[in-house]
Amino acid sequence: MIYLDNAATTMKKPPQVAQAVVRAMNSMGNASRGAHREALTASRVVYDTRVKLAQLFNCRRPDHVVFTCNSTEALNIAIAGALDPGDHVVTTVLEHNSVLRPLYRHEAERGGALGFVRCDALGRPIYEDFEALITPRTRAIVCTHASNLTGNIVDLRRVSRIAKAHGLLLIVDASQTAGAVPIDMEELGVDVLCFTGHKGLMGPQGTGGLCIREGVELRPWKVGGSGVQSYSRTQPAEYPTRLEAGTLNSHGIAGLSAALDYIRETGLDRIAAGESSLMRRLYEGVRDIPGVTVYGDFTAAERTAIVALNLDGYDSAAVADELSERYDIAVRPGAHCAPLLHKALGTDLLGGAVRFSISCFNTEEEIDAAVRAVRELAEE
Repeated sequence: MIYLDNAATTMKKPPQVAQAVVRAMNSMGNASRGAHREALTASRVVYDTRVKLAQLFNCRRPDHVVFTCNSTEALNIAIAGALDPGDHVVTTVLEHNSVLRPLYRHEAERGGALGFVRCDALGRPIYEDFEALITPRTRAIVCTHASNLTGNIVDLRRVSRIAKAHGLLLIVDASQTAGAVPIDMEELGVDVLCFTGHKGLMGPQGTGGLCIREGVELRPWKVGGSGVQSYSRTQPAEYPTRLEAGTLNSHGIAGLSAALDYIRETGLDRIAAGESSLMRRLYEGVRDIPGVTVYGDFTAAERTAIVALNLDGYDSAAVADELSERYDIAVRPGAHCAPLLHKALGTDLLGGAVRFSISCFNTEEEIDAAVRAVRELAEE
C-alpha cells in the first residue's frame, strides 16, 4: 500500500514511537498524581517533552507548553480563553473547521463578529484584507500557518507585523506545519501556537498542544483535577496546570517525545527538503496531464508537501476510490474540513478535491506510481 494521506495523519512513523508508547504503558503512572516511582517517571517524561517542544518552536517558557489531545482542542482553548463577549476576530477563508467552528460559536453564543480574509485564484491570502478588516473591536487574528488543501504557507511575519501594529493577538493553527517546516515563535511573532502530534510531528494520535508566549493570559476552557491545590474551588492559575485539567495522555506524550528525538536527530531541514523534493516530483508529473487540474501556488519557495487535484468530469471521491481499489494508493478526497477555501476555489461543485500528502517515509518509486495511476485514470 502506498500511503499518501499524511496531512490527515502520519501512519508510517519512526519505530521508536510505538516502542516508547508500549514502554510507557508498562512503566508509567499518572503524571503529577503522586510521589512514587511510576508517577514520577510519568512526570519526568511529560516535562522533558515540554522542553523538547519549547526548543523546537522557540517557546521561551517550557511551562507555557500545554498538552491537549489534538490541535482542535488546542484551538478551542486558545479561542475561548483569549476572547471576551463581543470581540471581533480577523481570520481567513483558508481555515480548517478546527478554527472556523470555535469562531462561529463565539459569534453565535457570545455576540462576537468575524472578518474573513479572501484568497486569490491560487488559494493565497490577500494580505491587504488583514489590515482592512480590523475594527475597534478586533481582539485577535486567528489563522492557519499552511492550508491543508493547497499546501500554501501563510506569511506569518507579514501577518504578525499587522497584528502587532494594532495590539492584536496572533493565534496560529500549525497543524500542517509543526514538524514539517521550521517554526520560530519569536521570529514569526506568534502569541499562541496550536499544534497536533499525529501529523508532521509523527507522534501518536491523541496528542497535541499549544505554546503560549510569556505575558499572554488564557482563561481555562475546562476545569477539574490538577493534582495540585486540590482544596481550591478554582483551577490553578499557573501554566501549564491552568489549561490541563484531567489526566494527560502520558503514554501518547512518551511516543511524541520519541518522535521529537527522531526529528532532532534526523534534522528538520533534511526532513522538509526530502518531502519538498517528493512533492515537486509529484507535481511535475501530474500538472501537464490532460484533464487534470492542480490547486495551489507551486511557485513559492516554501510550501507543505501537498498536491491537490481533480480529474475533469469525475467526483473526487470516485477518483480516490479508484486509486485505492485499483492501485492501493491511499489519498484523501472531499472537503478536507476546509469549506470556505473549497468554495473560493470552486471545488465545492466538484465534490472537493483529491489530496496527495507526502511524508519523509515515502519514496520516489511510490510517487512515480501515483503519477502513473493519475495518468491512466485521466486517459480513461
